[in-house]
Amino acid sequence: MLDSVNFIDLTLINVVLLFIVGFIGGMVSGFIGSGGAFVLTPAMMTMGAPGIVAVASNIAHKFPKALVGAVKRNKYGQVDIKLGLIMGIFAEFGMLAGKNVMTHIKNTYGDVGSSLYVSFIFIVILAIVGGFVLRDARKLYKLGDAANEHKLTRLAKWVQSVHIPGTMMHFHSLKARVSVIFIAPLGFATGMLAATIAVGGFIGVPSMIYILGAPALMASATELVIAFVMGLGGTLLYALDGVVDIRLAMIILAGSLFGIQIGAIGTTYVKDHTVKLVMGIIMITVLFSRFFYIPGYLSQLQLIDPIDKDTVAMFKMAGDGTLVLALLLGAVTIIGALVKGMAEHRKQHEMLADKDGFAD
Repeated sequence: MLDSVNFIDLTLINVVLLFIVGFIGGMVSGFIGSGGAFVLTPAMMTMGAPGIVAVASNIAHKFPKALVGAVKRNKYGQVDIKLGLIMGIFAEFGMLAGKNVMTHIKNTYGDVGSSLYVSFIFIVILAIVGGFVLRDARKLYKLGDAANEHKLTRLAKWVQSVHIPGTMMHFHSLKARVSVIFIAPLGFATGMLAATIAVGGFIGVPSMIYILGAPALMASATELVIAFVMGLGGTLLYALDGVVDIRLAMIILAGSLFGIQIGAIGTTYVKDHTVKLVMGIIMITVLFSRFFYIPGYLSQLQLIDPIDKDTVAMFKMAGDGTLVLALLLGAVTIIGALVKGMAEHRKQHEMLADKDGFAD
């Protein structure tokens, strides 16, 4: 168990803010299948939770929320349970490795060190994945209706063409047999990242799409199964070190359980490029919010020349404001996509009804 673990004070304002953040994070989770932790972890850190506590508490809230989302989206036929369970099992090994990295950083550099590490990894991962997802969303948008046609990448075609005796399994989301040898490292990497910044979907979802060949909607839905499996194990691992703030986890979970329903329903009315656009926009915005905290952490660890308190406060204010913008962008974009999709769906039904009436 780690020493001197700091939990934030829960005032009424903090409780309300956490619930709202959980609600928006739930919408993001249900819509893009990432678990929403890339919004929730920075939000908890912004409110004063050390990096390791924010990560551990997010993992604790993730697995019940992910289960709800997976069940909801499974009703729409979007979940590949077999693929999710297998990747989830390998993700548990990655979760164990990642947890050991986090506890080592906490023991060596304290709360500030863990917060710096989480922020730095967020910036790197969000820049890479966010940029790639936005580029892909733009490409799919230009294709128009052709974007609905799921096309395999060259890598996915190669992976599906490789036959390794004794390791092959059929997955309905891929419509092909794939060797478990390819799935194992993807699951491990997903768990490793989830344990260190509470976000595994950054690896899980893109890897299922671009490496294994799953459609975007099915990959995002299947990621919820992975999040449930590794979240359950990760919670137990972090709980043994006493860094899970169950209060934060339960408040965020309460908000998420409402939001995830809206997000999951929204996926039935939108195209793949819209899911990727929402994912990319939120990623890049959160990236900038974390960037503003880095100077303060470096100063506290004496890795750079000391920065005066007013300047650190100014950076923090900029980071807080950018995070709020990310939350608003996520909520508005998802609700907007849902409303627009529902309107188009209703219009199509009315046109069909008019045709049937004319035929009669």
